[in-house]
Amino acid sequence: MPAELPPGTRQTIQQQGGLSSDTRALMLFEANKKTALVAYILWFFLGLFGGHNFYLKRTGVAVAQLILTLTVVGAVITVIWVLIDAFLIPGWVRNQNNLLAAQLGA
Repeated sequence: MPAELPPGTRQTIQQQGGLSSDTRALMLFEANKKTALVAYILWFFLGLFGGHNFYLKRTGVAVAQLILTLTVVGAVITVIWVLIDAFLIPGWVRNQNNLLAAQLGA
């Protein structure tokens, strides 16, 4: 999570020709946004271990997939689960980016 500037610092930076708050928020958004491409690469290579869910900050789901993969019966369940995840990734990426934009005040 990005660190907030102390109360008087933002105004001082703007007076000295620094970045406006909108520009700063846009730069922080671009630096921290999630992409579907990265999520799908993680899904393809580390999907059974919840890699794509860790990336999308769905830690509870990722840990559940990781634990299930380590068991024989759970691995079968996880394979089906991960296949379903492939269709849901774009919505999760969109949600994460919307949350980030809301946090940055964009």
